[in-house]
Amino acid sequence: MTGPRNWLTTLLRLVAGIAIVVPAALLLGASPAAAHPMPHSVVELDVYQSSVAAHLELPVSDFSRASGIDLDDVTGKAVPSGKAKAIRTYLARHIHPTTTGGKAWQVAIGAMRLSSTQQTSTGPYRELTVAAVLTPPAGADLRRFTFHYDVIVHQVVTHVALVTVRQDWASGQVDGKGTTQVGTIALDVRHMTVAPLKVDLGEGSAWRGFVAMVELGGNHILTGTDHLLFLLILLLPAPLLAAGGRWNGLLGARAALLRIGRITLAFTAGHSIALAASALGRLEIPTWPVEAFIAVSILIGAMHAIRPLFPGREAIVAGVFGLGHGMAFSFVLAEMHLSTGQLVTSLFGFNVGIELVQLLLVCLALPTLLTLARLRAQPALRLTGALLTAVAALGWLVDRLGLPNPVARTADSAGSHTTLLLITLAVTACVATAWSLTVRLRARAQPTGVPAVE
Repeated sequence: MTGPRNWLTTLLRLVAGIAIVVPAALLLGASPAAAHPMPHSVVELDVYQSSVAAHLELPVSDFSRASGIDLDDVTGKAVPSGKAKAIRTYLARHIHPTTTGGKAWQVAIGAMRLSSTQQTSTGPYRELTVAAVLTPPAGADLRRFTFHYDVIVHQVVTHVALVTVRQDWASGQVDGKGTTQVGTIALDVRHMTVAPLKVDLGEGSAWRGFVAMVELGGNHILTGTDHLLFLLILLLPAPLLAAGGRWNGLLGARAALLRIGRITLAFTAGHSIALAASALGRLEIPTWPVEAFIAVSILIGAMHAIRPLFPGREAIVAGVFGLGHGMAFSFVLAEMHLSTGQLVTSLFGFNVGIELVQLLLVCLALPTLLTLARLRAQPALRLTGALLTAVAALGWLVDRLGLPNPVARTADSAGSHTTLLLITLAVTACVATAWSLTVRLRARAQPTGVPAVE
């Protein structure tokens, strides 16, 4: 028979057990943000035709605790060679992608560096970034695999790794700016294990890649303020006649349209040839000389709009300078590391996107250009536009030679207002067309010999 004292002892033990177990369970089961917000890891995947590149972003404090490799005493961005070797060994033990049938992929750990960053709720912290290449066995499905990954997570129970796709040409994700979340990797506190992540990227196709490249090409010309400005500044004096070293007089409507068409086609041919040659030849061209060349081309175009430097030869100049603009376009494709087949498809799609948007912008600007040339205020408006363009070009040139400045930043920011640009051009085109029709109607209604007022 159990006495009251034994019941009391049992009850006290039960209460004590609950007091220990419940808080522990809550602590282990809580999300990282529930107690003290800690930065999480990020694994960004770039999916190519025969491999997957992984970009790891690892918080230094948690990585040091999990790996036993102290990085707190490293002050610079470079990781010392001895510690880099230890990091590669540690990562190779904790990253094991396999096929859905269990065959191991090859894992190559590449460059690494230290930097300072921050996440939304955690504040600033130091981060170790590492590049890795994951290669499946021959004939294996690249788009479906099992990702065995427990870096940091195997030791720091509150740590979470987010796995995302940054680039996947076959699914139409090509700009590298947005990411698609694949899943999260965390400790299962019930079983104290880290479950592998099943990665299924779905069906990819060349058509999706092509459509995405058309869109990317269109966006690139819209946000590429310098490319647009060069074309528009060359077209600005296109309806005018040059005489005595000045813009003086008007071309006929037919002649003006032909000149604008030749300039546009020459620019298209120039950048298309350079884009194809640079991309297909996989030429490694330094960025800054090409970008500086583009700034110089805009400056020369602005000077030509003020005083005719090459009247009647605008198409030749547009074609020559278009070569430099095409090389700049090729940098976008070079960053994507595409296979030859994907590159050919992408080159065509990217160029189609550029030309479609360029044609749209020229069509929207055309009525304004023709009407502007016939206004009394044309010289003042032309000079104002040319001077503003010259200032922007000088700002870009100085910036691309290594001296950042507010003029270049302001000019670059104009590319973020593409919707406003399209609306402005469309409204201006409508107003210019209406004005031109009004002037013609007035001219017909007035007696012969009385000039119409513009």
